[in-house]
Amino acid sequence: MILLVDIQSFYASVEKARNPELKHRPVVVSGDPNRRSGVILAACPIAKSYGIKNAETLWEAMQACPEVVVVRPRMDLYLKISLQITEILERFTDLVEPYSIDEQFLDVTGSERLFGDCDTISRKIQQAILEEAGVYARVGIGPNKVLSKMACDNFAKKQKRGIFRLDETNIKEKLWPLPIGDCFGVGRRMTKNLQRIGITTIGELAQYPLAKLQKHWGINGHVLWMTANGIDLSPVTRLSFQKQKAIGHHMTLPRDYRTAEEIEVILLELCEEVCRRVRRHHLAGVTLHVGCRGADFDCPTGFSRQQNLGYAQNETMPIFQAAKQLFHQYWDGAPIRSLGISLGGLSADSPMQLDLFTDRSKQRALGQVVDEIKQRYGSTAILHAASLTSAGLAIERAKKIGGHYR
Repeated sequence: MILLVDIQSFYASVEKARNPELKHRPVVVSGDPNRRSGVILAACPIAKSYGIKNAETLWEAMQACPEVVVVRPRMDLYLKISLQITEILERFTDLVEPYSIDEQFLDVTGSERLFGDCDTISRKIQQAILEEAGVYARVGIGPNKVLSKMACDNFAKKQKRGIFRLDETNIKEKLWPLPIGDCFGVGRRMTKNLQRIGITTIGELAQYPLAKLQKHWGINGHVLWMTANGIDLSPVTRLSFQKQKAIGHHMTLPRDYRTAEEIEVILLELCEEVCRRVRRHHLAGVTLHVGCRGADFDCPTGFSRQQNLGYAQNETMPIFQAAKQLFHQYWDGAPIRSLGISLGGLSADSPMQLDLFTDRSKQRALGQVVDEIKQRYGSTAILHAASLTSAGLAIERAKKIGGHYR
């Protein structure tokens, strides 16, 4: 039996647990409380009762509830609490798989003799997390990960008890009547695509001819059909993040970047960050991906392209030169608002492919020294001079975790 444990309004709940004065007040966590255009990262249940939703602007939230309390995010604290919750869950089973900062899967198949049935284990988990971390957990129960996820999202979150079980005995009665947009893995665009061919509920997706779904969307169509039928063969494992297919970094820019010189500064900082992470895992990548999004949201522009580097690399400057060339090959010259790169085709960085024209051993040694300095003294202890220009963001980003201030 698989559980999906989700923390209610995680960021806002942590803030209320740390400040009892906020217990009965509407609270939202906003990326930038000083700007009315800031985005709501989390809203407590009281705030949601006023119609406030995650991802809307702070201005919209304050229109709906003028007395709302706005709190700046503290990512260090949220990560600490998330790890504390993981430790609590590991008392019940050694098979705990983090899905996000506030969601974790557990396989408790072998734990029922010790702690009781799934319902009993779920209540014990809720109680332990509430007593020790001060936040409330909802629990979805199912025979696999996809059903436990949909049990939590569609039912446990909407019930006072916060626990719901979804399996072959009630999937047709409970899950199939729901709108197609409530199916895990179906976003807004896919919802429209499915509605276009007459699929409006999860049950209609489950009963739709599989061959036709495969013809429309290939493997993705097959996976959606399996999801609607409650089929998921992926196990709960602690190894989910130990073997990465790619390592990348994407950045939404604070303003429109218009010139090649400005954009190249950000591209260099991204290459430095990605290569540092790749080196930290003793890996190298052979596939470089570069993508950007234009600044005009009404008329979206941008591209997403990749190229083979010839051999696995993790040195910053050669990868930066390749990324710069790839960017200029496809950039239309319009201002951009986001930029990202990634290295794929990862393999062990030893042995190293030699180059007749470049001393790669010196480049690699330089990268190791830079990494050691940053590891010891902080990510801003040594910088490229370009990061000190007005276009550079490395110093400001060092103050943040996941794009938000620590």
